[in-house]
Amino acid sequence: MEPLNQNKNGLFKTLLEIFFVSTKLGFTSFGGPIAHLGYFHEEYVRRRKWMDEKSYADLVALCQFLPGPASSQVGIGIGVIRAGAVGGIVSFLGFTMPSVIALIIFALVVQGLDVSQAGWIHGLKIVAVAVVAHAILGMAQNLTPDRQRKTIALFAVIVTLIWQTAYSQVGVILLGAFIGFLLYKKENTDVEAMSSFPLSRRFAIGCLVLFFGLLFLLPILRELTSIQWIALFDSFYRSGALVFGGGHVVLPLLEKEFVPTAWLSEEEFLAGYGATQAVPGPLFTFAAYIGAVMNGWIGGLLATVAIFLPAFLLVFGTLPFWDRLRRNSKVKGALMGVNAAVVGILISAFYTPIWTSSIFTPLDFAFAAILFSMLVFWKLSPFAVVVTGIIGGMLMTMV
Repeated sequence: MEPLNQNKNGLFKTLLEIFFVSTKLGFTSFGGPIAHLGYFHEEYVRRRKWMDEKSYADLVALCQFLPGPASSQVGIGIGVIRAGAVGGIVSFLGFTMPSVIALIIFALVVQGLDVSQAGWIHGLKIVAVAVVAHAILGMAQNLTPDRQRKTIALFAVIVTLIWQTAYSQVGVILLGAFIGFLLYKKENTDVEAMSSFPLSRRFAIGCLVLFFGLLFLLPILRELTSIQWIALFDSFYRSGALVFGGGHVVLPLLEKEFVPTAWLSEEEFLAGYGATQAVPGPLFTFAAYIGAVMNGWIGGLLATVAIFLPAFLLVFGTLPFWDRLRRNSKVKGALMGVNAAVVGILISAFYTPIWTSSIFTPLDFAFAAILFSMLVFWKLSPFAVVVTGIIGGMLMTMV
């Protein structure tokens, strides 16, 4: 029994570590989904080395393909790599619960508070500029080392800047995969992914069946019954299952789902929108605010479960097959092109919305340069950079 107890103790320590690290990120990761990928890269790849660059890029590429909150799905995938399905759940809870709790409190206590113009919010947006710039530099050095992949990345930047739709990212990744396959199909890469996804294919198939089953059955149950909880769960589940492009896309979709039906007033929606921009973590936690406005804290928790459930089912359902594909020699060339395209997508997102919504004056740029230097040259922790961003943003409003 001693080895079994040792294994259990080891798993418990691993889960506790995952929860601690992901919770720290949940309290400090401001700036939206692309910024979250930058924070994840800094913490999980650079500092803790839980993943290598290639494994992280492969996971990001997969989550860009899937509908739902891409950054949350990446976090779930990292948890799965460390400790299986339970690790994915623990990673999600740590990263998501701080913003869920904050938004439920906003809904119940401070709905009328206007924080959209607060100086510390602006400071956190500038923090996101520094973090994402740092992540892009690191990924570009490893994933676009030659002229061909730099060209793929440039193509991805141009297309996603000119054609700003959720489907442009998917199209660019597919084209990058095709070009990479043509260019590198006969080339052996020396960089092997060190991670694996400890999920069975049977479990994965069950998750995919449940994903599609709920997608088709919930609307039917909604029509056959008049239970508000089913209608609420269906609305959030469909929003989480059918949205490409992350949180910035789901916000207007939720407005169309709840405001015209009079479940939520326009004023209540806009108050929650401002609050969601003010808290760290995934933008999909806006669902917690809406649910809390409608049915208190229980409604907030139900809405959170409903909108993130598709993300879990899709990640659990695809990771085992993705792991097998990415190790296939015929697929490696395509993945090299995909990874280059992902770098281009990140550069595009770095410009808009991150740069365009954060850098307005020379003072903003100077502060961003200071924060960037803290990360790159002085090797300070992201937490220290976030605190500096909050204080600096408040001070800049006094200038």
